[in-house]
Amino acid sequence: MDLTKLRHIVWISLLLLGCATVHAQDNDMILNRPYADTKRFHFGFSVGMNFQNLAITNNGFVYRDDEEWYADVSAHSPGFSVNVMADMRIAEHFNLRVSPGLYFGNKVVRFLNYRGDPEWLDQSKYKQSQNIKSTYIVVPIDLKMSAKRYHNMRPYFTGGVMYAHDLGKDRSEQYRLKRGDVMLTVGMGCDLYMPFFKLCPEIKFCFGLKNVLDKNRPDLEDYPEMRRFTQSVNKIKNNMVVVTFYFE
Repeated sequence: MDLTKLRHIVWISLLLLGCATVHAQDNDMILNRPYADTKRFHFGFSVGMNFQNLAITNNGFVYRDDEEWYADVSAHSPGFSVNVMADMRIAEHFNLRVSPGLYFGNKVVRFLNYRGDPEWLDQSKYKQSQNIKSTYIVVPIDLKMSAKRYHNMRPYFTGGVMYAHDLGKDRSEQYRLKRGDVMLTVGMGCDLYMPFFKLCPEIKFCFGLKNVLDKNRPDLEDYPEMRRFTQSVNKIKNNMVVVTFYFE
């Protein structure tokens, strides 16, 4: 994900957090839900958006002396996220949170032949693309580290791990990605205490630990020219930005 798109996501998230904080401060004369943080366990759900990306490591492989393919993610579409949440209070400023759910999204990979000519009539020898759609079952486990409550707001940071399993169907396309992945996650948010519930806007950054490129492609035995795309890459890792609104 390029820096411009990442900045846009961060600014939108910070704007949402800021607007919610202003709303909380406008109502801070009344202390809403004063005992919400003393419960040993509590539950909730969340909805939000996710922005999926792939970190692709190209290797400069040359195919038939006239093709050198490089790949990157050229476009993102905001995906939809929904989770359920269980929270356990460990100490005054620490909570353990588990929030299994579903992430729907897609990303478009662009392939460009650096030895090609944009004027070629057969554009498939110069550029191609692949739309990768994903439906992840996710199980994030986060340690939530909260500051001291100030009136009806309480900022926090999170750190943890997330297992993700893609339910998408295998297709005979340029790339095939492995279904399972493990990600490290870091995030920040703010508890906003409403009269009847807590609203917690949050932004989280997820970094895949595994090489998810599947190089075992028996489906391409009849299409050897398709292997050039897999051969041109050493590894692919998942990255993700998730903007979430928890209702607790």
